[in-house]
Amino acid sequence: MMTNSKDSEHILPEEFHDIAPYDDSQFHDKMRNLVKEPGFEHAVRYVMPDVDYDEFCRELLQVPTQDDFQRGIMGKFLEFLAARTTSGISFDGVENLKPGTSYTFITNHRDIVLDASFLNLCFIRKGMPVTQVAIGNNLLIYEWISDLVKLNRSFIVKRDVKITDALNAARQLSAYIHYTISQRHESVWIAQREGRAKDSNDLTQESLIKMLGLAGEGSVRERLMEVNLMPVSISYEYDPNDYLKASEFLMRRRDPHFHKSKRDDLLSMETGLLSPKGRIHFRIGPCINEGLASFGSDERSPVVRETCRLIDTAIHRGYHIYPCNYIAYDEYHGTERFADCYTADDVQRFDNYINAQLDKVEIPDVSNEERAYMRHMVLMMYANPLVNQLRAQGVKTDA
Repeated sequence: MMTNSKDSEHILPEEFHDIAPYDDSQFHDKMRNLVKEPGFEHAVRYVMPDVDYDEFCRELLQVPTQDDFQRGIMGKFLEFLAARTTSGISFDGVENLKPGTSYTFITNHRDIVLDASFLNLCFIRKGMPVTQVAIGNNLLIYEWISDLVKLNRSFIVKRDVKITDALNAARQLSAYIHYTISQRHESVWIAQREGRAKDSNDLTQESLIKMLGLAGEGSVRERLMEVNLMPVSISYEYDPNDYLKASEFLMRRRDPHFHKSKRDDLLSMETGLLSPKGRIHFRIGPCINEGLASFGSDERSPVVRETCRLIDTAIHRGYHIYPCNYIAYDEYHGTERFADCYTADDVQRFDNYINAQLDKVEIPDVSNEERAYMRHMVLMMYANPLVNQLRAQGVKTDA
């Protein structure tokens, strides 16, 4: 299917050194430094309370290559996490991947850490090459986190640059993605937008597509086709961060100038990693190149809009819809339209789940009206994937 370059003589251009993952020549030195970091040890013990940390470190230091680290160490860890926090991860659409082709997997964004990680776990299970992963430097709160993600084949998206430097950063990122796909023959993963869609209304940001079209040869349309954009739909049965997103909605309602802190980002990462998620499904493709090839314009703005439309339509059509999505739709819109898609027990379980999640909200002095508002927003989060799928299928909605 996909291919990963094993060409050790392929020297990384200097222009990419500050954003590219570490290579095998750097792997052992960076790993020796990482295992000495108290923050890394704390994180490992937090996620795996029963770990023999010294033995774990010895195992890490014996890993020969980055690929072995991803498959042997991270693969095992992700299997542990999947068994502990999910009711199973399923995966289809492999038939849309062409042998010998590298892709830009572009997905909706549900979890800060696990969207790309669990997609790569699906590839590992199939014996397929894993992808490089785009990660925003706003999440690299500590130097050891930066080292860890670059050891794990992540490349950096610069999000804290001055406005005057933003275009150069976008050009560098675009060139790196084109280089990785066309010269290293490795696939990459990137989310369709910066940050998660708080209301689960997944829409591709035009700025992301414009960035991807900065590098490459020919027209913007041809440049975008060079990176083989492959939409992937991610469907979580339950979002562990739903109550945190509802909290943020309420805080912004109280104070329009509210901004999350770095501690909030850390809490979101921890909650997403360690809390139950129910079932998770990934649906791949097809690649949008055929749609772009038949698009009758090479003008930048229409091409960017059409690219977003093709990605959004593919992602929305590919959602796996769970009973909770049907229940949320009917409760949010006050209908019984999908009553045959769930049972009374399903409704009771989902209502109990929402109440338990809202009980975790730590905002002081929440009134009954404010709690009802947060519940309304949670219902919207779970209803929107179904709303968008219906629209993508040309079916009328109650929205």
